[in-house]
Amino acid sequence: MAREILIVDDEADIRFAVSGILEDEGYDVREASNSQTALEEVRLRLPSLVILDIWLENSEMDGVGILKTIKETNPDLPVVMMSGHGTIETAVSAIRDGAFDFVEKPFKTDRLLHIVRRAIEDSELRKENQTLKEKVSLQSRLIGRSQAITALKGAIEKVAPTGSRVLITGPAGAGKEVVARQLHLLSARSDSPLTVLNCATMHPERMEVELFGEESKDEEGKIRFKTGVLEQSHGGTLLLDEVADMPLETQGKIVRVLQEQSFQRVGGTEPVKVDVRVIASTNRDLLSLIREGLFREDLFYRLNVVPLSLPHLRDRKDDLPDLVEAFMKLSAQNNGLPPRPLAADAMVSLQAYDWPGNVRQLRNVIEWLLIMAPGEQGSPILASMLPPDISSISSGIVQSDQAGEDLISLPLRSAREAFERQYLEAQILRFDGNVSKTAEFVGMERSALHRKLKALGITPEKG
Repeated sequence: MAREILIVDDEADIRFAVSGILEDEGYDVREASNSQTALEEVRLRLPSLVILDIWLENSEMDGVGILKTIKETNPDLPVVMMSGHGTIETAVSAIRDGAFDFVEKPFKTDRLLHIVRRAIEDSELRKENQTLKEKVSLQSRLIGRSQAITALKGAIEKVAPTGSRVLITGPAGAGKEVVARQLHLLSARSDSPLTVLNCATMHPERMEVELFGEESKDEEGKIRFKTGVLEQSHGGTLLLDEVADMPLETQGKIVRVLQEQSFQRVGGTEPVKVDVRVIASTNRDLLSLIREGLFREDLFYRLNVVPLSLPHLRDRKDDLPDLVEAFMKLSAQNNGLPPRPLAADAMVSLQAYDWPGNVRQLRNVIEWLLIMAPGEQGSPILASMLPPDISSISSGIVQSDQAGEDLISLPLRSAREAFERQYLEAQILRFDGNVSKTAEFVGMERSALHRKLKALGITPEKG
């Protein structure tokens, strides 16, 4: 897509000349002769760059005024100032007010194009960096405000700066690596690398080479070596993901590393000293594995200095709206699409679902919905658009496009009772049978809701 440049100058021949130069280089060009037109053009569609004359006749604001106004609402939009009466003081003042650079008339074509290219490249690089930071932030942030997640965030903030070893437990897909990244980012080691070794996907015969590295001699007798993840993590953090799948022999060597903070490369003879904080994670019961002889007890106690546990998503459904919003934003960034809101019936269906794949499954579902759900870009996603395995378990939920036809044939009293039953069954399902949370959401006293549920024949699973 061609970059678009807005030229603001009161002289038509200057606009014509600059437009010709830029169009020859493949840029799209728009023009304005005064402040009102210029600001309207910026408002209608943000250009990639503004080339702005300082002195404008028949204009409410001069170029400096336009620059300041643009920067108030669009601080990242690059602006190049130009003037036929330029001085060093004028240029310095314009740059201090937020201009990217200053061009003096009459300008040389090569210099103008050079500044234009630099300004656009700088702006695009800043946007890419910001997008990357937002993605990293979303991927490395523990999302939610439920009691369990709030407590976990507090524990992370306490243990992260200490350097203690942490064992993170929780079901597959719950976000154990996210917790590890939080621990690293909040530690004194955050400027050094976080390295992840997934023990579940690593072939047992390659495990030690990946961990410790390898040494060998070539035909000329020169030592060749490959660094392992322990060495790569020096000064930083190593996450042993799914540590229960580590071979027993390797477990013994890791115990020695944790004791001595040194190791030998495979095939090597000299010790390699490292300073590494080790974090481990697992979705299995390590104590049961110890009893079965499949996991070393001494390794368990060295890793389990500070245990942190992640709950299943079905036990923190209050966090679903925040998670959905975050994953929708991330998916939109990754796929170059506008985010889509979820209709109330869709959110209720998501909260009623059991989520066997946890947070990872939710993220995949949201990306699928963004790409595949019918409807215009940016339009709401309805419950009827959800994957069948999710929408099928919430058949009792009232959907605006289906309930009307059934209720319209009933007398008012019967229709009201049918609607109340459907509505309250949906809300009870949404809040896992918790009457207190349901009462708070629907705006009823808990005792009044109990009476209403009893009258309608609805029996919640929880009190």
